[in-house]
Amino acid sequence: MHTARVTDLERVLTPGGRTTTGIAFDDEGSGPPIVLVHAGVADRRMWDDLVARLGGRHRLIRHDDRGVGESLPPTGPWCHHTDLIELLDELLVPRAHLVGASMGAGIAAEAALARPGLAASLTLVAPGGALLDGTPDTFRPIWAAEVDALDRGDIDAAVEINLRAWVDGPRRGPDAIDPEVRSFIGRMQRDAFELPEWDPEVAPEHELAPPAARRIPELACPVLVIAGDADDPAILDLGNRIAADAPDGRLIVWPDVGHMLSLERPAEFADLLASFVATAG
Repeated sequence: MHTARVTDLERVLTPGGRTTTGIAFDDEGSGPPIVLVHAGVADRRMWDDLVARLGGRHRLIRHDDRGVGESLPPTGPWCHHTDLIELLDELLVPRAHLVGASMGAGIAAEAALARPGLAASLTLVAPGGALLDGTPDTFRPIWAAEVDALDRGDIDAAVEINLRAWVDGPRRGPDAIDPEVRSFIGRMQRDAFELPEWDPEVAPEHELAPPAARRIPELACPVLVIAGDADDPAILDLGNRIAADAPDGRLIVWPDVGHMLSLERPAEFADLLASFVATAG
């Protein structure tokens, strides 16, 4: 008797789960897989709208990085990109379109470099994290103010500092953002701040070596960088450098949009991503 074979790309999966190392994830929809890596001020909930828009055409895989959302603390040495690769290994996904926002863009790029052939394409949204070659001067006062607020136990102030920096941006006020979007990002950031910390000596974090920031020319897949012109200038400079150095890279800059552009313009972002993935695929 002939039994129909259902491939990984065709099956519709039940969302939700945890990897053997404690990474919380959702796996929804059917079609060519797209992997979504969230920004540092968010968790995997930031992709809710995108999953609703593209789930009928794609398999959408998203996870919480260590230190946010529902993922468990590490119990030994760890790194973000190996957490991502191990997730895809457990889901039997050998190749996918990788999408990363902000810090998540660095994680996606690290995974693509650590395992050549994993990335069918890379979409880097307001790229940062491991793709930054050093700390931009404009970031230092933001991080210092956040640490000071958290040391005082003032989570409200720490959340607002991040909203001002990574949602409003350096040239806009809070009134430029949809209040529901701003509130949503604020809730995700607050939830992260309220999670217990772990001992970094017991569970130290490692990044890719050599670092991703110096290996952009090794990204052999199609690379799309999307940035908003209301973002920090360092992010726009980085986007230009990635698009110039990647063998098949291009940059799109949206006017009047900040760092969290996929949440500011969700419909346009979904359309652009779907078009790029179709072409890259």
